[in-house]
Amino acid sequence: MVNLKAGTRPPWVGLGAAVWVQIASGNAYNFPLYSHSLKSVLGFNQHQLTMLGVANDVGENVGLIPGIACNKFPPWVILLIGALACFFGYGVLWLALSSKVQSLPYWLLCLALCVATNSSAWLSTAVLVTNMRNFPLSRGTVAGVLKGYGGISAAVFTEIYSTLLRNSSSKLLMFLALGIPVLCFIVMYFVRACTPASGEDSSEHAHFLFTQGALIALGLYVLTTTILNHIFHFSAPVSNTFLVIMVVLLMAPFAIPIKMTFHRMRVSKPEMHHQPVETPDSVIQEDNADKTEPLLKSSSSTTALGSFRENVEASEVAMLLAEGEGAVKKKRRPKRGEDFRFTEALIKADFWLLFFVYFVGVGSGVTVLNNLAQIGIAQGVHDTTILLSLFSFCNFVGRLGGGIVSEHFVRLLHSFLLG
Repeated sequence: MVNLKAGTRPPWVGLGAAVWVQIASGNAYNFPLYSHSLKSVLGFNQHQLTMLGVANDVGENVGLIPGIACNKFPPWVILLIGALACFFGYGVLWLALSSKVQSLPYWLLCLALCVATNSSAWLSTAVLVTNMRNFPLSRGTVAGVLKGYGGISAAVFTEIYSTLLRNSSSKLLMFLALGIPVLCFIVMYFVRACTPASGEDSSEHAHFLFTQGALIALGLYVLTTTILNHIFHFSAPVSNTFLVIMVVLLMAPFAIPIKMTFHRMRVSKPEMHHQPVETPDSVIQEDNADKTEPLLKSSSSTTALGSFRENVEASEVAMLLAEGEGAVKKKRRPKRGEDFRFTEALIKADFWLLFFVYFVGVGSGVTVLNNLAQIGIAQGVHDTTILLSLFSFCNFVGRLGGGIVSEHFVRLLHSFLLG
């Protein structure tokens, strides 16, 4: 793959394409929209429907294999696997719900649902890992933005379900089986690794603020239009207009690379300043110590955000002394903030703390989500679109806020410890 210069458009084009993939990766949140139809059409009882919900959760949250594959294959391969999982998984469910194939075994439907929702792990992992590598100095912000779009995806699908698909569960499953693979094939060229964007670009912060603002506007818009459409029952042209405006808001992140295209001179000036560093043909004289020192400092400041020069130098000296005495081997374990292998992460307390918090927090949420349709019916609300939109909006606020808050405190701590 061709390396791209830092600070150019490709990282932002990839982020705009990743937004659409993240929306598609929220396909598992649609279970409340068609779960009642599965129960009524296929004659399932509540226990069988609950087990289908378990299959939905297992498929959505088992991301070990996608994580391993993401370190070995390019992003387009991961997106292709996710697209195929959507096609075959939701395709089987559509055949069963539309009665195209009679008497499919229950275990096959559970397996199909698990495979279908596992596509969300492949899609989300591909875009998250790629974009966090493309923006290494803004990883928390990027994660918050992309996870925020994943959280609001249920509300986006609800808008499509009620407006375009006319509240048809069968059409929704067909849309998931065909629409998501087509989307992946369209954007997989743009979701690719490139040289990280320059952290010294003063416009990067403004670009992220614009993306976050567009995401907040999308969340408020989708929630408001869903509620208003449920209350006033707008005509088809008005509902379709709402849908078009939603698509325009989803396209908002592409305004950043478009702006860079029409204002190339403003973006190219910082790059020309760093041209001697990035050009492989430039020669650095060995006897010029003044030019070598800033180059080393820049490299050490961007490799790991959580490790600092004083601690690193002290630990390296201690490690060299220990190696000289034969107390330790030369291979050392990674420090906090560096990349861990899976086996190395398993022995860290931080990993199990994160696992426990994620298990409790996400587990309670998916329990409510899987039974959202039944909760609504028990309360006399047979249309679960508003409930799902509210759930999706709160989910999006938590995801976006978590990324922004974590990035703020990481930068604050980093600036405090370094001076």
